[in-house]
Amino acid sequence: SKMATVVERVDGCVGSLDSDAVSLRQTTPPPDQPHQNNPLLGLPIVAIETILNFLSYDEISLLRSVCKRMDMICQRVLNQGFLKVERYHSLCQRQVKAQLPRESERRNHSLARHADILAAVETRLSLLNMTFMKYVDSNLCCFIPGKVIDEIYRVLRYVNSTRAPQRAHEVLQELRDISSMAMEYFDEKIVPILKKKLPGADLSGRLIGSAPAGPSTSLTTMSLLAKNTPSRSEMTKVQQQVKVNGASMTVLRREMQEIRVKQLEQQKQLQDQEQKLQEQSQVIGEQNARLAELEHKLRELMD
Repeated sequence: SKMATVVERVDGCVGSLDSDAVSLRQTTPPPDQPHQNNPLLGLPIVAIETILNFLSYDEISLLRSVCKRMDMICQRVLNQGFLKVERYHSLCQRQVKAQLPRESERRNHSLARHADILAAVETRLSLLNMTFMKYVDSNLCCFIPGKVIDEIYRVLRYVNSTRAPQRAHEVLQELRDISSMAMEYFDEKIVPILKKKLPGADLSGRLIGSAPAGPSTSLTTMSLLAKNTPSRSEMTKVQQQVKVNGASMTVLRREMQEIRVKQLEQQKQLQDQEQKLQEQSQVIGEQNARLAELEHKLRELMD
């Protein structure tokens, strides 16, 4: 299935996290090295990136397993791809909003569905940003799910090229499925590996797992730091506590993201309902005025 393909693709990328791959959002690749066995890898990085631009981001994510050099270049392209699709979405949204009338008149406008779809994509981009970019900015990984970038581009191009698009939930079904699967897999399988590479992760884990809350916290921390080496049983308890805390945080983070999405959707529904009430109130007011006018004419005829 499509969702299984996403998991398999993301899983295939985990191995490269153990190498000294550099995040490609901030750093510059090292000088080119000769690759006698593969003329393609011997090309300048700019030339390789130009060639990769003819592929989909899903195909680029799969090429990371070729070698370290290709992994480094593909990570760079994937990170740039996510930033580009964010900018493209912002451009599309600005163009649509510039053509929309005031809020009360948007419901029946020809671009109403376009605006709904772009708003939903904005929410999805925010969730992806919160999930991945913290670790991308820390040079721990790249934006792994290239297929998600492809799907966002497909949705945006569909919105730009279609005068009467389908409803938002129909257009975004595939994007929601594969992005949710990618974020869930990343949180559960990859984030625990990356957290171990964060600066100060071991020290903070020991303090969080062992220091009790209360007035004596500072004293306990000082005594804990004063020890030369913790015992094996203490380390085991700390590791178990860190695992429990990490699992709980992953669940809570996922629940908060889902609640935020539901809140945004409910807020949009409330706005639609409020607009309908305003329209119905206006119709009722017009009908009341018409009835008053007819009643006045009827009285004149009776007199």
